[in-house]
Amino acid sequence: MKNNFDLRAVTVTRYITPLREGGSLPALAEADDDYKYVLKFKGAGHGVKALIAELIGGQVAKALGLQLPELVFAHLDEAFGRTEADEEIQDLLQFSQGLNLALHFLSGAITFDPVVTQVDAKLASQIVWLDAFITNVDRTFKNTNMLIWHKELWLIDHGACLYFHHSWTNWEQHAVSPFKLIKDHVLLPQASVLDEVDAEFKKLLSATILTDIVNTIPEEWLQWEDTDETPEMLRNVYLKFLTKRLNHSEIFVNEAKNAR
Repeated sequence: MKNNFDLRAVTVTRYITPLREGGSLPALAEADDDYKYVLKFKGAGHGVKALIAELIGGQVAKALGLQLPELVFAHLDEAFGRTEADEEIQDLLQFSQGLNLALHFLSGAITFDPVVTQVDAKLASQIVWLDAFITNVDRTFKNTNMLIWHKELWLIDHGACLYFHHSWTNWEQHAVSPFKLIKDHVLLPQASVLDEVDAEFKKLLSATILTDIVNTIPEEWLQWEDTDETPEMLRNVYLKFLTKRLNHSEIFVNEAKNAR
């Protein structure tokens, strides 16, 4: 049954250029629908877990009504990238055959600069709440991971959230953590209505919505070599983590308020 969180699937037809230096080497690519995408590879640094974080983080942001580029599943054919001259990129493409994740490329967007653009208290509080909820360590002054496009603020790059899953131990403890790293959030100084946002967002994220979001994780991203748990068991831990964190949101909200 289709729900609002189902993603379109595209096939990548052209690798255009890597987008920045670094371990993950995302790329600008074109797909068979003739649109350009920022492509995130399962063969990069943190593998499928970074894609799962990107997917869940983006889907939660969407459920909360925040702006982010459309997420799509992006298929890489076996033959793709064989003609690529750069060996590192060729390896990346080879290890990423199958299903990857991509974000619609916002042509002409500029990086959000907190010195240039003021964000109102409500929106700042919404984004701080989101990042505290999904434990996103990567929305700082150094790397804001936000864009201005058509005079609106758009969120990108949620691959660093849900970092509990890299060790996959004590998820219950992580679910009720205050998330102290929120002190470095670029929008924290403006986030003055966190209690109001907390009440609103807890109503929006129902058990059904969280279940729908977790159910969009592709089966092939849940075949982990370092665990005996089945894809269904892994999916269930993500759901329980999100549910428990939501039910104890006062812990991370209070941490954010104290950090202000």
